[in-house]
Amino acid sequence: MAQNEHPGDALETPDASRRNFLKQSSALAALALAPPVAVKAIDTGWDQKIATAFDPLPLQVTINGTMQNLSIEPRVTLLDLLREQLHLTGTKKGCDHGQCGACTVHVDGQRVNACLTLAMTTEGSTVTTIEGLAQDNQLHPMQEAFIKHDGFQCGYCTPGQIMSAVACIREGHASSPEEVREYMSGNLCRCGAYANIVEAIMDVKQGGKKV
Repeated sequence: MAQNEHPGDALETPDASRRNFLKQSSALAALALAPPVAVKAIDTGWDQKIATAFDPLPLQVTINGTMQNLSIEPRVTLLDLLREQLHLTGTKKGCDHGQCGACTVHVDGQRVNACLTLAMTTEGSTVTTIEGLAQDNQLHPMQEAFIKHDGFQCGYCTPGQIMSAVACIREGHASSPEEVREYMSGNLCRCGAYANIVEAIMDVKQGGKKV
C-alpha cells in the first residue's frame, strides 16, 4: 500500500466509485445551472431571508360557522390546515393533486379542491366542510339522500362527493342525470357507486329540498 493511500481506498468497489463520481458531477452540474441569484444567496446569507418566507402569518377565517384566528405558514394548503391543525378529518386527502375530488369543500359557497387551495387565500372567507353541513343534529338533505340511495361503499370519497353534490344543485347543474354526471365528473369513486350518487342528487333536486 502506498504511503499516502487511505486504507479504505483499497476496499472501494467499482459501484462505490461510480456513485461517488455521480454525486460529485451532479453537485457541480447543479451549481453550474443555478441562477446567479441563488449562488449569491449562499455568499450573502439570503438563504436566511428565504427561510423567513415560511414564518407563520396570521389568518382569520370562518370555518363551519366559527371564526378562527390562526397562525400558519404561507405554504400550508387548506386541506392540511383543516386536517392537521383543526382536526376536521372529514375532508379527505386522496390524490393531493386536485384530480380525485375527495378534498372538496365550499369557500364562500363555491366548491374548491382544498388540496390545491393555499389556506392564506381564504383570509376573511367562509369555509364549509362536511362537518358543517348538518345543523342541530339534523343531517343535511344530501347526506340523507346518500344514505337512502346507498351512494357510497368504502365511504372515503363520500364527503367530497356530498360537498360537490350540494354545489352541483346550487350551481343549477342538476337538471338531468346526464348533466349531474358531467358536473360531478371531478369526483372519483373507486367503488363505482356513481349510479346511486346520481340518484341521490336527483332525489334532492326533484324533492325541492333546500340545500
